Amino acid sequence: MPASRDRRGQAWFALALLLPAAVVVFGVVLYPALRALYISFFDVDSPMPGAYPFVGIGNYRDVFTDPQVWSAAGHTVYFTLVSTAAELVFGMLLALLMNAPLRARWLLRAIVIVPWALPTIVNGAMWNGILNSQSGVLNALLTQLHLIDHYVSWLGSPFLALNLVIVADVWKNTSLVAFFLLAGLQTIPPQLSEAARVDGAGPVRTFFSVTLPLLRPTIAIVLVLRTMEAFKVFDIIYVMTGGGPASGTQTVTFLTYLKAFSDQRYGYGSAMAYLIVIVILALSTIYLRLLRQSEMGGAT
Repeated sequence: MPASRDRRGQAWFALALLLPAAVVVFGVVLYPALRALYISFFDVDSPMPGAYPFVGIGNYRDVFTDPQVWSAAGHTVYFTLVSTAAELVFGMLLALLMNAPLRARWLLRAIVIVPWALPTIVNGAMWNGILNSQSGVLNALLTQLHLIDHYVSWLGSPFLALNLVIVADVWKNTSLVAFFLLAGLQTIPPQLSEAARVDGAGPVRTFFSVTLPLLRPTIAIVLVLRTMEAFKVFDIIYVMTGGGPASGTQTVTFLTYLKAFSDQRYGYGSAMAYLIVIVILALSTIYLRLLRQSEMGGAT
């Protein structure tokens, strides 16, 4: 009996410790998510409580038939593919460099982490200053080098603006990818690379035959994380372009913000938000399933 009473006391103590965190999670995460799901089935045009008409899946149907959504989806897919691929390539190069036996390796790692440590708002404002059509550093530098004869409005063309936002995103997030891959590189026994060199493999062949296959789990994690983040990109677009010019940099999350808060179509915006979550979950599931299949194929 005393032991049973002791266990019950420990259980109640553990529950008391977990209760504040559970209340916070419910209030900050679960309740807003459930509330958004609820209002996605209503024609809600005000944040204030009230009786709003029930439209069922009408908001979801409207999302699929809205040309603005499909245009924003195209921008989002392009942004996600290009930024994730660029971050993976440059992150791999940086990780290999940071893993090399350099004398000032610690200094290189300290420099590489700086872009990621900057808040996204600061990063966007910095790139805005660089690309400013009137007083930007890029225009001044190219003019001094006689590469251009007049200042260029870098963010004035929709497609160019989208690519420059990608450049800003890659500059910031490549650091994170590099450190993930560096952690993966440091788990690979050096004896494997030495054995490959003894067999006559050069650095490139060693990388593709030994290093890259062993980095697959880390690469999969990086792809999942960066795809999710890139697909729901918002803040850097908000700071750099505001979705312009001519809606050329609008992504699905930015359009969700505009529909919900600028147009005050809260039900429609909630439906868009839930569809974005479903797409992100589907992409993550596909990545993890492909990784599992490649691991099973490697094991056989």
